[in-house]
Amino acid sequence: MKTIRLGDEAPNFKALSTEGEINFHSWLGDSWGILFSHPADYTPVCTTELGVVAKYKEEFDKRNVKVIALSVDGIKSHYGWIKDINETQNTTINFPIIADEDRKVATLYDMIHPNADDKLTVRSVFVVDPDKKVKLMITYPASTGRNFDELLRVIDSLQLTAYHKVATPVNWNNGDDCVIVPSITNKEIPSLFPKGYKEIKPYLRITPQPNWN
Repeated sequence: MKTIRLGDEAPNFKALSTEGEINFHSWLGDSWGILFSHPADYTPVCTTELGVVAKYKEEFDKRNVKVIALSVDGIKSHYGWIKDINETQNTTINFPIIADEDRKVATLYDMIHPNADDKLTVRSVFVVDPDKKVKLMITYPASTGRNFDELLRVIDSLQLTAYHKVATPVNWNNGDDCVIVPSITNKEIPSLFPKGYKEIKPYLRITPQPNWN
């Protein structure tokens, strides 16, 4: 099995989901995507996570992001679990959940870590850009729920830095100042960053976020 690394093409697959059979690359189309796994259906932490993702759909839509979940349980189990999620989290699931009983997708994306559990997936997260390249990978243990506010923050950074020659500093949030990447010379700055910049060190140059009004 090939290890997935940042910048690799996200492996394509066909799978049955709660919204029908999908071809992952075709389903993504020109969107960004989040593929994230859950240890099992009818588990407490996963129930809270999927409820939050459903409530955040408007935020994902603003960023042109499609979200798809995965569990190694079957489609009938998923449908039953969705009823519980909607009831307990006061929401309506509005994204597909992949049924991966044969662990085909989980294996393809190395979501099963035997030293943690040899049957269930860990909490893997893959962010994929419109070119189907893997831009982010995060792995959580089963006992720790993910922070989807942080995932939105990272997507904001990924989208900003994909189209502007900046990087985002520690604890950056959308609208904060950015750092100019070292490959840009001071002579190039006026045309690329008309909002100006502040040089703290030759390698540390701060500029207002280019795409923030």
